[in-house]
Amino acid sequence: MYELVQEVREKNPLIHNITNVVVTNFTANGLLALGASPVMAYAKEEVGDMAQLAGALVLNIGTLSTDVIESMIIAGKAANEKGIPVVLDPVGAGATAYRTEKAREILREVNVTILRGNAAEVANVAGEQWAIKGVDAGSAGGDIAGLARKVADQFDCTVVITGKTDIISNRETTYAVGNGHPILTKVTGTGCLLSSVIGAFAAIEADPVKAAVTAVAAYGIAAEKAAALTAEKGPGSFQIALLDELSSIGEQDGELAKIEKL
Repeated sequence: MYELVQEVREKNPLIHNITNVVVTNFTANGLLALGASPVMAYAKEEVGDMAQLAGALVLNIGTLSTDVIESMIIAGKAANEKGIPVVLDPVGAGATAYRTEKAREILREVNVTILRGNAAEVANVAGEQWAIKGVDAGSAGGDIAGLARKVADQFDCTVVITGKTDIISNRETTYAVGNGHPILTKVTGTGCLLSSVIGAFAAIEADPVKAAVTAVAAYGIAAEKAAALTAEKGPGSFQIALLDELSSIGEQDGELAKIEKL
């Protein structure tokens, strides 16, 4: 794990984010803390050029609009032309018909490398029924690993389903990662930042599964350490501590990774 973290720091990949207005600052700071270089470009006149300069493109539909979706598709196609990995975070898919359809439109128009969301979002994009309220997953149970494999096969990509245990699958190979902390759900944008962190690892690692597993484990470990440091404080302190821990992941932290091949 640490080798890839070091590679991100050394190569300082440019990560092009077309993300939502709620999380832009947190995402940029999180990528900087990790060692990547963030850029947020949205205008359709430049997104194609910017995407082709980047090491990875991250598309996040949290505060979507018709213009933003158009920019995402332009950027995604430009990234595809250069073989640049594309990460899609279908925030709130299933909450409204418009949101769900636009996530599906991106998947039709762009070759997405990694699809990252909670179980409800991933299921609804794939046409499966799963409870959702607003942009948060409901508490419905189900076979998460099976869902990940099915969706990976449907969209020919690597799927990352985050939750109490995170599942990563490309259909043929599936991993479970047990790192993380419940307080992540008390700070807005932690899932969105994770999608961009996955993009940072995908920018320097050709195997999307390895990139995603490493990103999810490293992020979860940083969250665990930040939660321990701020246990007597609260989510505001945790948010700052998470950035600090992302910047200081060390070789010894690899021993904390809870990764299981399924």
